[in-house]
Amino acid sequence: MSDSEAPPAVAPEGVSGARGLPQEALEIASGYAFAGPALDLGVLLWDGRCLPDARIRIPLPVLNRHGLVAGATGTGKTKTLQLIAEQLSVQGVPVFLADIKGDVSGISAPGVSNDKVLARAQEVHQEWTPAACPAEFYALGGMGKGIPVRATVTSFGPVLLSKVLQLNQTQEQSLGLIFHYADQKGLELFDLKDLRAVVTFLTSDEGKTELKGIGGLSPATAGVILRSLTAFEAQGMSPFFGEPEFDTSELLRMAPDGRGTVSVLELPEVQDKPQLFSTFLMWMLADLFHDLPEVGDLDKPKLVFFFDEAHLLFTGASKAFLESITQTVRLIRSKGVGVFFVTQTPKDVPSDVLAQLGNRVQHALRAFTPDDQKALKATVKTFPNSAYDLEEVLTGIGTGEAVVTVLSEKGAPTPVAATRLRAPQSLMGPVDPAALDRAVQASPLYGRYAQAVDRESAYEKLAARDAAAAQAGRAPAKGGGRAKEEPSVVEQVVGSGIFKSLARSMGTQIGREITRSLFGTARRRR
Repeated sequence: MSDSEAPPAVAPEGVSGARGLPQEALEIASGYAFAGPALDLGVLLWDGRCLPDARIRIPLPVLNRHGLVAGATGTGKTKTLQLIAEQLSVQGVPVFLADIKGDVSGISAPGVSNDKVLARAQEVHQEWTPAACPAEFYALGGMGKGIPVRATVTSFGPVLLSKVLQLNQTQEQSLGLIFHYADQKGLELFDLKDLRAVVTFLTSDEGKTELKGIGGLSPATAGVILRSLTAFEAQGMSPFFGEPEFDTSELLRMAPDGRGTVSVLELPEVQDKPQLFSTFLMWMLADLFHDLPEVGDLDKPKLVFFFDEAHLLFTGASKAFLESITQTVRLIRSKGVGVFFVTQTPKDVPSDVLAQLGNRVQHALRAFTPDDQKALKATVKTFPNSAYDLEEVLTGIGTGEAVVTVLSEKGAPTPVAATRLRAPQSLMGPVDPAALDRAVQASPLYGRYAQAVDRESAYEKLAARDAAAAQAGRAPAKGGGRAKEEPSVVEQVVGSGIFKSLARSMGTQIGREITRSLFGTARRRR
């Protein structure tokens, strides 16, 4: 650097090659001088200059403490995800990425050298070489290029399904009772026709007494649920529910060479259905939470999950839904999973969730309107005290630059650092569609999930029951023939002290926690 001839400032221990850095920059750089393994984000920007000797890093062990990648459209968020994902893979950590625009698939191919990439690498003293990551590609319901990802209605649960169907609180409560009844009666809800069959049965003369003890299912509410299901199917949503159900433990796979697999969920075909794909991402996360054992703090995460377009998850969410998100994020870190929310501004994320995101990469914000100005000021307030004028910095940094603060190895926030980010080493753009098709069909997982199956479930059981009754020349007995002899399973549960206590304390989640986990999700034995 040109300042190398000046009397050097004393470099803090662990900051190598820092001769000539201004004292303020040295103080910031010392906060990123970690002793253990870490990911390299880039180098410090100070007073308009790039200081390549001051490296900005994230300690590998704290990546299960969650994070936020934010910034206006076109400021480089996707490339930041790619940069972090590459280094996690090299460190043996599997990664999940949602590819909404179709431009993340390039992570599976080596990057292409050009003047822009080489200039960036030279600025940040990066030894840039093209490199690909081991990757698997998925597609919701098989819509798009990827291994089909499906969930059964049973495991998806009533809270998440209510979000997708845009039901109100009362309708969500009723849907919870329907799921509870199906759970207790052994009526498997594999696909949407199973759910429709159970709703229809519970509003029929023979079935309506089954839920009578807890208020029943009103014809009006049942009608809303059935109409919502019909509209949902009319939009082509049926393929997302059914079997074979995706096993989210596939996201923890490692490549034979010890690198973590990057799982890319291709969403271009459903990007116009944000309620659906954002809720499906939450199902994946809730399913992992449900299945993974407690492990505490590890030397490195078992998985880092990037939740793109996170604002879609929170828009219009019910109180129960938001509470479940908050609890999932709070608890899943102890299972070795780190979650990064990706959105435009921190205000897109509820404060209870934002408070748990210890690692922050904030790209540029725009301040063209009064609302933009308000969002900018709110963003600045979410950062620790800084040596920068953050309002000025956040509106002035360029593409591929960001304001960073992370958690140190001791769990304390690092100083705020304006950063010029490194260049990803994989392809910054989509791979050729034909190459993507070949990668999908060559995957050992393709044969496991490609073909949908339709086993006997609630629809077939209820249809067979009606057919048997018709053949016998009589109508089915009220309540399945057992209501007069003994209380139904639902009535027994409702009459118990534990249910009454739960009903009083949980309100909108009547009875659900007795058999279900967060979000009302449930895992079948595979």
